[in-house]
Amino acid sequence: MRPPQPPAFARIAGHPLRWQLLTCLAGTDRRVRELVTLTGQPQSLVSYHLHLLRDAGLVRARRSSFDGRDVYYHLDLGHCSRALADAGEALHPGLRPAWPAIPPAAAPGEPHRVIFLCTGNSARSQMAEALIRRRSRGRVRAVSAGSKPKPVHPNTARTMAGYGITAARWQSRHVSQFSGQPFQYVITLCDNVREVCPEFPGQPAYLHWSIADPAASGGTADETWPAFQQTAAELDTRIGYLLAGLAAGVTSATSPGRY
Repeated sequence: MRPPQPPAFARIAGHPLRWQLLTCLAGTDRRVRELVTLTGQPQSLVSYHLHLLRDAGLVRARRSSFDGRDVYYHLDLGHCSRALADAGEALHPGLRPAWPAIPPAAAPGEPHRVIFLCTGNSARSQMAEALIRRRSRGRVRAVSAGSKPKPVHPNTARTMAGYGITAARWQSRHVSQFSGQPFQYVITLCDNVREVCPEFPGQPAYLHWSIADPAASGGTADETWPAFQQTAAELDTRIGYLLAGLAAGVTSATSPGRY
């Protein structure tokens, strides 16, 4: 009788370097050269193992909107959650989690302060601010801003209405409006603003989520609405896991400071 094969997640993630790469991508998106620095391994080896992780669906990649020669990698937390649950159940049925993978709110106590940044503060960062405010039930104080603010896209309010979120007024703000204010988390949502992100006091954790601008195509509101819905869904997933980390008392970054 042939021995049972380990689940795919155990085979793929069990390699020391691949596990290190997954850990490096757990909270913030990174480029290959940053992963090379963090792991201390040659670029060819890092790229090879990233390729295996991508084939397994654990890691995804997106070309940088700031520099098309760069690629940002991020951990697909939803796929990892399902793969971990399947691996546990393969060992024993009682090991499948019986609770939701994403808790609805962060831990009680002093609210966390978070700022979301993108270039225009017209779509991504506005939606992220609205989603985390609603999902955290007041346990996160969130704001958003842009490096080059422009009017809020009409699909922002339209998409958020689908999540039960309405506002009397959607208004974009410049990041300078919050200069000097302390935040625990500074989260950049576009590759351009990551390059010009200012320093904030208090040693916040800087996270980068490389998310495409849903309005980048320049189409009509109806034409770009599916992209807005997709962006909101990705933000909602990432925010859910950020809140799960806060609820567990851990940060989504490896340590306070820059990326």
